Amino acid sequence: MAKMTIDSGYMWLGLYFVLNLSLTLYNKIILNNFKFPYTLTAIHTLCGSIGCYLLYLFGFFMPAKLGDRENLIMVMFSVLYTINIAISNVSLHLVSVPFHQMIRAMTPVFTVILSIAFLQKHYPRKIYLSLLPVVLGVGFATSAEYEFTYMGFFLTVLGAILASVKTIVTNRVQVGRLKLNPLDLLFRMSPLAFIQCLIYAHVTGELDRVHEFSVEFMTWNLASSLLFNGLIAFGLNIVSFTANKKTSALTMTVAGNVKQVLSIILSIVIFDYAINSTNAFGILLTLLGGAWYGSVELSLKKNAAQLLPTTTNNTTTTSNTLLDEKYDHHNTNIMSEKTVI
Repeated sequence: MAKMTIDSGYMWLGLYFVLNLSLTLYNKIILNNFKFPYTLTAIHTLCGSIGCYLLYLFGFFMPAKLGDRENLIMVMFSVLYTINIAISNVSLHLVSVPFHQMIRAMTPVFTVILSIAFLQKHYPRKIYLSLLPVVLGVGFATSAEYEFTYMGFFLTVLGAILASVKTIVTNRVQVGRLKLNPLDLLFRMSPLAFIQCLIYAHVTGELDRVHEFSVEFMTWNLASSLLFNGLIAFGLNIVSFTANKKTSALTMTVAGNVKQVLSIILSIVIFDYAINSTNAFGILLTLLGGAWYGSVELSLKKNAAQLLPTTTNNTTTTSNTLLDEKYDHHNTNIMSEKTVI
């Protein structure tokens, strides 16, 4: 049972990589012609809203009954999701792309700090050591003249911290007391995020520019491309939430960093970008660090599974939920010897 749980988690993590890379490259292509990031995000969340509602109608999931406090948590989570996107996009206009990526590479460090400070988690030394090549590798892979303003620096760091908070909250919502189904979480969050994206696009004047652009330049080909882009984003959200639930917040954070470097590799191939030896060293270092962390995390999860009750003839006391809780929630005890989203 433990082996099945681990394999399932890494299967979803693999799907997360494929869809995340696809959407990253597709977004770059789309935004070359449709330069409206908040409207594009609104399209993503609209597709998520419609897609989840259709899956609900066809019986793929049943929304949990939540009280006022839980519904308030969902609203706050959607605000966090939207603000994270907004700050990331705004900061990118104030700093260079390499600097932006370098700061975002520090997200695993922020995840560890926040988990220790607010969740009383404890990590073994191997976890800390495996994070070093990931963070340093992205820095080398994106090395260039780091240009930034002080406001850009502040917003970029804030964006990285918010990304860590969002990843941690996503995991706690799904494996904590609420234990929401990934589709249920997306079903509740997408409409709220869609409304918030539209509000932000209106406040910044982007909606007016979208209207002017649509009157002159919108074609059926571009419209269908935007729709397909939204469908990929919907699939990525489902896979991302599921992978987050089956792995951990820190695993998803490190996976995002490794994905960042893989996107650089694909960009070199597809867009014919040039890299130097320092960039190549950073790419290799990040990939090795990601593999090292994955190996450590897998070993820790296997050790956690060995502490669970075994299956008897009359009743099965081992389950995926038990494994996740034993590994993630009881890490104060387990992690002091060997631990970890």
